[in-house]
Amino acid sequence: MARQPQHETDPTMNMIDRVCTGDILTRAADLYPDNVAMVDDGRTLTYREFEDQSNRLAHSLLGLGLRAGEPVGILARNCLELMVSYMACAKANLVFAPVNLGLKPHEIAYCLKDCGARILIVEDALIEAGQALPEQLPDLEFLYWTGASTHSAAGHTWLPLQQLIDSGDSTPVEVAVGDRDPVQLLYTSGTTANPKGVVTSHLAVTMAAMANIIANQLPPEASMLCQLPLFHCTAVNCLAVPTWMMGGKLVLAKGFDARECARLMEEHKVYMWVGLPMMYNEILTDPEASQRDFSSVRRALYAMAPMAESKLQAIHDAFPNADVVLGSGQTEFTPATCLIRPEHQWSKAGSWGTATPMTRVAIMDDQGRLLPPGEAGEIVYRGPQVMTEYLNQPDKTEESFKYGWFHSGDIASIDEDGAIWFTDRKKDVIKTGGENVASLEVERCLIGHPKVAEAAVIGLPHERWGEAITANVILMPDEEVTEDELIEYCREHLAGFKVPKAIVVVEEFPRTGTGKIQKHMIRKDMEGYFSD
Repeated sequence: MARQPQHETDPTMNMIDRVCTGDILTRAADLYPDNVAMVDDGRTLTYREFEDQSNRLAHSLLGLGLRAGEPVGILARNCLELMVSYMACAKANLVFAPVNLGLKPHEIAYCLKDCGARILIVEDALIEAGQALPEQLPDLEFLYWTGASTHSAAGHTWLPLQQLIDSGDSTPVEVAVGDRDPVQLLYTSGTTANPKGVVTSHLAVTMAAMANIIANQLPPEASMLCQLPLFHCTAVNCLAVPTWMMGGKLVLAKGFDARECARLMEEHKVYMWVGLPMMYNEILTDPEASQRDFSSVRRALYAMAPMAESKLQAIHDAFPNADVVLGSGQTEFTPATCLIRPEHQWSKAGSWGTATPMTRVAIMDDQGRLLPPGEAGEIVYRGPQVMTEYLNQPDKTEESFKYGWFHSGDIASIDEDGAIWFTDRKKDVIKTGGENVASLEVERCLIGHPKVAEAAVIGLPHERWGEAITANVILMPDEEVTEDELIEYCREHLAGFKVPKAIVVVEEFPRTGTGKIQKHMIRKDMEGYFSD
């Protein structure tokens, strides 16, 4: 028999069977009240304190007159206040809307205007950037910062966030929360268009947390290092929420520094961390960081880019007790969606691994037909952790859900074991001389060279070839190599039509706030490279 839903009229009944991200913290505080939930540069919060501060802030936000589903804009690096705000939003049925710090000032203003934020919370270290926003956003009514006293600038007054927290009631928040009500709004990095706001529900976040716990075999009360930015899905959904679900300790770092991250891993006996290839490389090559004890680490995940076998071996040597595995995902399908299984970390190291729990992965052609193992097409997903929508962009939402699957924009094939072999982003396939070349294949070749640390391969307009394969590379520290040497290396390892027409050594790549290489910026900077 169907039970008549009562949560819209009776919040107390809603509390019985709802899925609410804020309840994850409440349960952890019941079980592990005195465990340290977070560490932030010498400051700590136990689960009891975390729950108390989140409840107080939730009551205070509702006391301002914010309505269910309203966004709370936040401009902050990794800090305690950012995560207290996250859980306060979840408890109050408000939407956590952190600003991607990698965006340009006009893009930040666009995001806050797009979501209609009436409140903005700014970390004290970022107040200079924050105080420029109210003039561009007349709808902002409430301004808070993490400083200790009232701050006035440009005709606006910023009140201390702690004052708002302290004014709130510490009793549990009892408001109706629907399973598919939004809890977070994360903006993807803009390329040629404005950033897209990805709306994600309580159910999606909760299911993703459970899937990450299972896939990473996360034990109770484990420590997790989080140097990746918490305005990004990897940090908040793969690291923070799963850690709290298991009563563990989230160790915060304000960005990546090889020596500091290595120190934190050793000091806090970190169970798992997620790093980009360049981060691993810096730790392994730094004379101080490389001497730290990483024996506590059981899961060493890497993301964003492939790594050569020699570099994977070096990581295994430095992290002797860890499974070293690639994970992948995207904001729209709350990650992780795929992880290499421990038994595949050598035999399928070049793959994206297999689907995580709660995720179904398939390969689809342009006509909506699912393809058999071995055939390449677009990766599509199904599962309860999918986004609700792109905010204010119904056409893009409809397009992403075409044929009843979420479309990733990635090209791959799946083998008989379910392992996903990524080929390229649809937009990064290079059409040269009548052939299609995956930029990733050329990148994998280049990073196999012992003197190359990273590679980014693009196609540039060319009168003869249509698009000419062009590589930018970053070398290992204190190494030198000529373009001719690298091209010859590629000739030895790639088919002739896949060999780059030019290879440029650079000091750095343009990146998003999460470290992802911005190939569209490289294309723009090299636009006329092959022009007469």
